[in-house]
Amino acid sequence: MKYIIWLVRIVIGALFIFSGLVKANDPLGLTYKMNEFFEVWDMNFMINYTLALSVGMIAFEIIAGVAMIVGNYFRLYVTTLLILNIFYTFLTGYALYSGKIKECGCFGDCIKISNTATFYKDVVLTALNVFLYIYRYRVFPIFNKTSINFAIVFAAAVFAFGSQWYTLHHLPYHDCLPYKTGNNVLEKMQPGPDYHEAIYENIFIYEKNGIKQEFTAKNYPWQDTTWVFVDRKDKLIAEATGLPEIHDFSLTDSAGVNQTQSVMTKKGYTFLWFIREPETAPTTNIDRLKNIVDKANALHIPIYMASSAGNDLCKTYLEAKGLTNMPYLIIDGTVIKTAMRTNPGLMLLRDGVVVKKWSYLDYPKDISMNGDNLDIKEK
Repeated sequence: MKYIIWLVRIVIGALFIFSGLVKANDPLGLTYKMNEFFEVWDMNFMINYTLALSVGMIAFEIIAGVAMIVGNYFRLYVTTLLILNIFYTFLTGYALYSGKIKECGCFGDCIKISNTATFYKDVVLTALNVFLYIYRYRVFPIFNKTSINFAIVFAAAVFAFGSQWYTLHHLPYHDCLPYKTGNNVLEKMQPGPDYHEAIYENIFIYEKNGIKQEFTAKNYPWQDTTWVFVDRKDKLIAEATGLPEIHDFSLTDSAGVNQTQSVMTKKGYTFLWFIREPETAPTTNIDRLKNIVDKANALHIPIYMASSAGNDLCKTYLEAKGLTNMPYLIIDGTVIKTAMRTNPGLMLLRDGVVVKKWSYLDYPKDISMNGDNLDIKEK
């Protein structure tokens, strides 16, 4: 039994550490997924707290996973993890059976698994956690010295919070989103070779003698007046396949003219400065940005502000920051969240392909042309 307990302990601990590390790469991804759940549940007031919840939940997964293996305060962590596993099972079950959440996001954007697989994974994990909870009094810390066990868990906590602080203020260590370095944005906007739209069937609900019954378009009782129409709904017959990875990227100028093709098909380099909320965006390194704008203009490299703020606010903001030599384009705010995780951030493209991305803390110091190539001085 001792070895079985050890095996289960390592499996649960390692899985939670792995899950936490994957999500710590991009805490905003979990934040946006939480927002999706709260919107479905009509709990929009919780959206103001989702970032803190996301950071806390990710950190707890890493800390608890390490504590499970180390054995420090094991009874506390195994009880808390059991509660968390039950909660996760509820969430993934809701996502699976309600059909209102497309992906649960349990392993972030880098590792995507179906809602079905995620739900059954959580069921098994909860069962294993129940096993450990039953035998919690037979688990002891690895080291006899409490200070050593505590130091290991404390180091895990420092890492869990520190790594998330870094990615929130810079960019994810590993970009798994459609706008990652090396991707051609226009190509990602095209459907795959196996593309077909989702297929739905109309379901008609009629009532007769207090009994409701569902019919299809082939057999609904349109000639029988004893049946009374109640409602109609759409039933999903087949999921869509081969959908474009990017389906909502659109850039429009101040006159409302769509400039997406013009910007993304331009040969050579192009800079896009994404800024989601100008009124709250940090102005750190704004002098570096101004230098990049000046140099880009001198080198005839287009550089645009891409924002969802609207014409008036974009124009006022650029004037206030002394960036009147940077034209602006309007883009959907949700797209910015995917294209650039920091607010603001700079993206460099070449022939429509993403070359590099920088957070507002990491703007390049200088740029120059070396033949056909752009030399970037980072520090």
